[in-house]
Amino acid sequence: MATENNLQDYELMVIFTPVLSDDDYKNAQKKFTDLIIAEGGELGNQNAWGLRSLAYPIAKKTTGLYYVLEYKAPPTTNAKLEIQMNRDESIMRHMITRLDKYAVIYNNRKRTKNTAEEAVS
Repeated sequence: MATENNLQDYELMVIFTPVLSDDDYKNAQKKFTDLIIAEGGELGNQNAWGLRSLAYPIAKKTTGLYYVLEYKAPPTTNAKLEIQMNRDESIMRHMITRLDKYAVIYNNRKRTKNTAEEAVS
């Protein structure tokens, strides 16, 4: 959704190679969040899913470290992100999705529902 600053909502999902240490995993996440901020973007929800099984093997690996980030940024930011992700050997797959206003509302509602369920438990 375009705002007065011409920022649009996006979701970035990255699958890192499972051989990264915890520090390398956090540093890799920080590298991309810093790039978004440097380009005039705003960070939203960050969710490090951690080690998960892949639906199919990638480069003979059956697991990967997942990371999901919601952010607002100018459209030109994504090209720079793509270049950095393609150069990074620790990334097995990545996907940037533009979120419309309904997806943003859905994600917020889903997040608040999950936190409410955790509070009850």
